[in-house]
Amino acid sequence: MMSDSILEEIFIKRSQQKKKTSPLNYKERLFVLTQEKIAYYDFDSDKGKRKGFKGSVDLEKIKCVETVQPEPNSPQERMYAFQIIYDEGPLYIFARNEDIRNQWITKLKQMVRFNKDLMQKYHPCFWVDGVWLCCHQEVKQAMGCKVLDNNKNGIPSKQSRKSVTRKPLPPTPTEEKPGRPLPPQPEPPAASVGITVIAEYNYKPMTDQDLELRKDEEYIILEKSDINWWKARDKYGIEGYIPSNYVVETESGLERFDWYCKNTNRSQAEKLLKTENKDGGFLIRDSSKAGKYTVSLFTKSGGETSGSCRHYNICTTPQGQFYLAEKHHFNTIPDLINYHQHNAAGMVSRLKYIVSNRARPPSTAGLGYGVWEIDPHHLTFIKELGSGQFGVVKYGKWQGQHDVAIKMIKEGSMSEDDFIEEAKIMMKLRHENLVQLYGVCTTQRPIYIVTEFLSNGCLLTYLKEGLKQHPTTVQLLEMCKDVTEGMAYLETMQYIHRDLAARNCLVDGNGTVKVTDFGLSRYVLDDEYTSSAGSKFPVRWSPPEVLLYCKFSSKSDIWAYGVLMWEVYTLGRLPYERLNNTEIVDQVSRGLRLYRPQLANEKIYSIMSSCWHEKADERPTFQELALNVQDLLQLWTARQRRQTLSFSTSSKLSPKSKGFNSWCIK
Repeated sequence: MMSDSILEEIFIKRSQQKKKTSPLNYKERLFVLTQEKIAYYDFDSDKGKRKGFKGSVDLEKIKCVETVQPEPNSPQERMYAFQIIYDEGPLYIFARNEDIRNQWITKLKQMVRFNKDLMQKYHPCFWVDGVWLCCHQEVKQAMGCKVLDNNKNGIPSKQSRKSVTRKPLPPTPTEEKPGRPLPPQPEPPAASVGITVIAEYNYKPMTDQDLELRKDEEYIILEKSDINWWKARDKYGIEGYIPSNYVVETESGLERFDWYCKNTNRSQAEKLLKTENKDGGFLIRDSSKAGKYTVSLFTKSGGETSGSCRHYNICTTPQGQFYLAEKHHFNTIPDLINYHQHNAAGMVSRLKYIVSNRARPPSTAGLGYGVWEIDPHHLTFIKELGSGQFGVVKYGKWQGQHDVAIKMIKEGSMSEDDFIEEAKIMMKLRHENLVQLYGVCTTQRPIYIVTEFLSNGCLLTYLKEGLKQHPTTVQLLEMCKDVTEGMAYLETMQYIHRDLAARNCLVDGNGTVKVTDFGLSRYVLDDEYTSSAGSKFPVRWSPPEVLLYCKFSSKSDIWAYGVLMWEVYTLGRLPYERLNNTEIVDQVSRGLRLYRPQLANEKIYSIMSSCWHEKADERPTFQELALNVQDLLQLWTARQRRQTLSFSTSSKLSPKSKGFNSWCIK
């Protein structure tokens, strides 16, 4: 046995190169597992010796290790299969018995448990003759059809994985870099069955199975088999399904108060406060320090016309009391807030106006539990919003009260049956930076796709016409951040967009950007759109491997994101505007890249450029991009403050602020 090997075993390996399977595709190989890779070698079974090296997979590139269901009428030696999924696809291996298979799967899962691109869904059956036997999808890179149980065999949850490795941005020379939270998780906080939750919003039942929610009331969770819809019981004993993103656990007790903005970071808080634009506007948010809270306050004091934001940590005494001003201690945070709503006590202003991010409830995954087929008679068409690849898009109402956007699919433009099946899965995708799919109308032609409505429309048009004043650097970067976080969620769900661009993002009434039309390009029936030679193909957003080989992946989405950033920082200009599609294919393949926009500094341009590496595996992930964009946002918002709030008990304090010990800036 090799000195550095962990496991060695003779397995049967199925060839990955040949499209058709035959007995010639199955060969005995000696597999050797080390700390860095799993390698396989030719093997002389008669002499019991290892021969030539045949191939290997680096452990850091492994995305999934799982069993595979045997094919019908499989011979005995191919009954115990397992798969190793990495960038090039599935590596199929056949063990002699169940014990050996379990030994290797358990060891491999333990060794790759902190890999950054672990899959959430996989294919439990083989890819054979151009089709997945489990779900009959005909694209080898298609998202898996079965959810992995990543908590067994030692794979940690997303929250417990190590942070991704990335090149850090240089810290600002004048200020200490604020703590940076991780990008938001795609799921709502997991609730256990039997726990008590509080409704953050009112919810009117949309189906007979739904349960009404009344803001600030408590509910008991009975079942959570669907991540988006939990079964609950109210205080009257009535049971039904509720949208999981409308409730929160009663951990700190602050969820009852409108001034508490959970999961809001510094830049988001400043955006809320500046939008409200009220002197003394305030909110309370989680600090980057676990278990701590921060007061964010908007002020127009000192002759500031546009106003500024101040951020103060809520401190605790050794006895567990809370305070902002040293001489004013309180047993609870609500008591502290109540006091400072009436007394500045050394602050630039008392807390005058509550600013909340709960003004409008979030979108639900569907219009009620289990609803994906929508009755077209429940839709009212109000006005046309525009037209796209699939047909006309209109603004309307569902049941006369809920705003929706309705895509009317022109016949012959889409592979409808395939999309309808996919829509059932797409409806379960829910993130604050994705346009929510509510359902489809398939009982008539044309079919309708019903989605969340965003009042500020297409991001491309918003960049060109909708910005009411010259945008700030932070405002443009906030747009980019929104897209990275929506795409990072799709990345974790193994979804490839294939047509990411400013025209396929929308903007809501608060200026938040959301990604739309993810995955729809797979169902286009237009040859000019689906072929890189076609005039409608998104050549200007495509990397060399797509232009030359039509090879789509999450890394081709990364390239497109870099181009989208360029669109944002040029306020909607056309990429490679002086070149036609043929010239772009030729010159991008030779190394041509977009120039640095005037509004983008070198740090911004370095993020764009990192998306345009010729080699796909050298491009970052969306999670890495989200962290780097967040870094820049925090650096720049810190610079915008211009002053550091640091009061202490000294002779320099005014009489008004005597006894005011410390304002801890967040």
